[in-house]
Formats: sequence, structure tokens, C-alpha cells
Amino acid sequence: MKTISSVVEHYIKTKPFLLSALSQGIINLTSLSRNMMPELEQELGKDVKQGAVVMALKRLSEELDFRVNHKILKVLKNIGEITVRSSLIDYTFAVSETILDKQAALISEINKETGIFYTSSRGVNETNIVVSETVVHLVDKHFESEKLIQKLENLASITVKLPKENISIPGIYYFIFQRLAWEGIIINEVISTSNEFTILVSEEEVDVAFKVIKDLKSL
Repeated sequence: MKTISSVVEHYIKTKPFLLSALSQGIINLTSLSRNMMPELEQELGKDVKQGAVVMALKRLSEELDFRVNHKILKVLKNIGEITVRSSLIDYTFAVSETILDKQAALISEINKETGIFYTSSRGVNETNIVVSETVVHLVDKHFESEKLIQKLENLASITVKLPKENISIPGIYYFIFQRLAWEGIIINEVISTSNEFTILVSEEEVDVAFKVIKDLKSL
């Protein structure tokens, strides 16, 4: 059986930015409830009192405040080293039977260089390779016969070291990426391991993106 509380919670949770604003207590609950009323009444099939909606929102905001401000922020305050690298190129190739051999040959040559950025990831249909622009000629040589889907230039990476608790607290990545989205930052790639993640952004936006992530430590 649907209740006002369950319908209100579903409504809020399907709107991520509204969910975050509610958790921060920056929304007028009376005004919000007024805007929600038509949809809630249609969902419940009956008239709903505005006061009941306000109370449901208040309970939900208190729950979200605990979940976000006491758990997620505790992890974010302990963010470790933040490393920025510039002058990167992002390649996306179609997966093929030969692409792993090409990667092995590329890595073998890159290992002879110093200070080179290299990372790769593989999906079902695509393989992604990110390298310093100084070794672009090596990628072009080894992958000449592979199907290139996309090549992005003038990128920078931001690598963030997270405390080990991040793997047991839901919402960490959402909280970070949400704030990047608020600043209009376009994330070209996300590469992660258990306790760190790397994002690729344009070199024009890297300073803003770095500040957003750095400021999380002081929330």
C-alpha cells in the first residue's frame, strides 16, 4: 500500500539535485510541498493535505542530513593526495582479437621512457587508452590497424586518493561528481581502483575541477 511518506521519498529520490538540496536544508519545504501536490495526489489517487507532505519532507531531510553530512563528509574530509597531470590524449578503440597484443607492445616501449602517463581500461566493446602526448607517435604506430572510435586531445587528469572507508559508504562518488556537474565540468573519462579515482577533463576546466575537489575537504 502506498503511503504519503513512501510516495514523497520516491519523488525526491528520482530527482538527484533536489535530493541533495533537501539534504543540505536549503529548500523551503512549504513551497516544495505545494509544487509536489498535483503529482502526489495523482499517484495516490486521493486528496493530500499539504501539512502531511511537509512533515514527510521534514522526516526525509533529517534522515538525509545524517546519511550525507555525518558519513559521506567524514570520508571526504580525509581525502588524501590530489595529483594533476596535463597534456594527455585519450584514445578509444574497438575491441579486437589483436588489441591486447598491441597494448603489450605499446607498454613495452613506454617502459623505456620516464615520466610518462599511461592508463587503460576495457569494456565489452571498447578499449580506452590514455597517454602523455609525448608518446602519441607510439600509439599511432602500434594501433594503426585498429578501429579508432574517438581521440580526444588537450586533456588533464586529476587523481584523488580516498580513505579506505570509501568502499563501505554509499554515495561518495555521487557526492563528488554532483559538485563537478554543478560547476558545468565535463568529465571525459573516469578510471578507478579501490581507493583512488582519476577523472579526465579538458585543460581549460582542470583548475576549476581541482578546486571543487580540494574544497570538499573543508565542507
